Amino acid sequence: MATPAKEPHVVIVGGGFGGLNAAKALRDAPVQVTLVDRTNHHLFQPLLYQVATASLSPADIAVPIRSVLSRQRNARVLLGEVTRVDLAGRRITVDGDTLDYDYLILAVGAANNYFGHEEWARFAPALKNLDEALTIRERMLLAFEAAEREQDPAVRRRLLTFVVIGGGATGVEMAGAFAELARYILARDFRALDPSLSRVLLVEIGQRILQAFPERLSASAEEQLTSLGVEVIKGRRFRTIDEQGVEFEDGERLPAATVIWAAGVRGTPLAHALGVELDRIGRVKVEPDCSLPGHPTTFAIGDMAMLRDRNGVDVPGLSPAAIQEGRFVAGCILGDLTGRPRGQFAYRDKGTMATIGRSRAIAKVGRLQMSGMLAWLAWLGVHVLFLIGFKNRFAVMFAWMWQYITFKRGARLITGHTTRAALPAAATAVAPPAPRPSARSAVVDAVSGGA
Repeated sequence: MATPAKEPHVVIVGGGFGGLNAAKALRDAPVQVTLVDRTNHHLFQPLLYQVATASLSPADIAVPIRSVLSRQRNARVLLGEVTRVDLAGRRITVDGDTLDYDYLILAVGAANNYFGHEEWARFAPALKNLDEALTIRERMLLAFEAAEREQDPAVRRRLLTFVVIGGGATGVEMAGAFAELARYILARDFRALDPSLSRVLLVEIGQRILQAFPERLSASAEEQLTSLGVEVIKGRRFRTIDEQGVEFEDGERLPAATVIWAAGVRGTPLAHALGVELDRIGRVKVEPDCSLPGHPTTFAIGDMAMLRDRNGVDVPGLSPAAIQEGRFVAGCILGDLTGRPRGQFAYRDKGTMATIGRSRAIAKVGRLQMSGMLAWLAWLGVHVLFLIGFKNRFAVMFAWMWQYITFKRGARLITGHTTRAALPAAATAVAPPAPRPSARSAVVDAVSGGA
């Protein structure tokens, strides 16, 4: 896979917040940019849970990478998976082909961490991409459909029990959205059951949820969740997860048809294959300029990097941090080309937020702490601002406004099964949906004339 570029060749692996912003920051640089990603779209991951809970459609929070970079003449996009990085030879392997580089920016994100119990993934999907979000949405809606036909009260209770494992921002947002959907949205649509009687449980191993927030905001978030009907379970560990639900270490079993994993992340296989030092969860330990130790032309940014900035701050795995790192690394490359010395990355904390549901949220911006309606409005504004593309911003704003006024959600589609095939399985054990094709295979099928 030869590259025609005579100028320095910058290869970026990953089209998320960090990689895409690095590419855009090199728009006017005398370099050639190649961005490689396994999927053809940039995903606004902070709103992924809203796809999983039927608030938004996938196209509302995703945009084709090629369209984002279409006007950038020094950039091209390749659809493929990087399987090997040769740091000494300055080349990567993309689906069997090699690609040489002068600078490499690795921004491949993180993987789901089941803490050595990978078998749990079958019964408790996590939320890192659109396929997983659609799987969760499908399981949730199939559970309600199966409960509508179920005559056994015990089976119906299990079908209407939803467990979210992990009390971080993703888990809190998922639990709140589940409870809101059942209580206010689906309650109108079913006749043989009352979806508002469904149980939503948030399980956190630690002593409080949202441990990255001040204790006062954590307590406020728990109160807001409780007001939605969410049962918050803290300080309890579980022994196993299977098709029947969750079993705690003390032997208590919690029957549930839908279990969602939001308990942590770890480094990707590509990070482990680099042969460099990693932290305890598999993130690459990088220098203050985001480069790999001993390899100044190779950078790791975003969720895959463990970075302590020049102020001694451990940079969090948040989208604003990845954006800042992407732009900083692009500046380092420009500095190399013009003879300027590199600086050290300094993280600018612009605040953290978490939404619990309609008019419910918490936010910390500097010393300012907010909760309730004010925090929710701030959350809305920030997330619309960071969305890429006017169409996506308009679609999301309209969807949120429509839901606020009408208490209706328009993305409640079951697309992975026919009704006849899905309901018998859901009524007994709510079997996991069949594996979805990867984004890459879907593109190949479309090009070759497939469905």
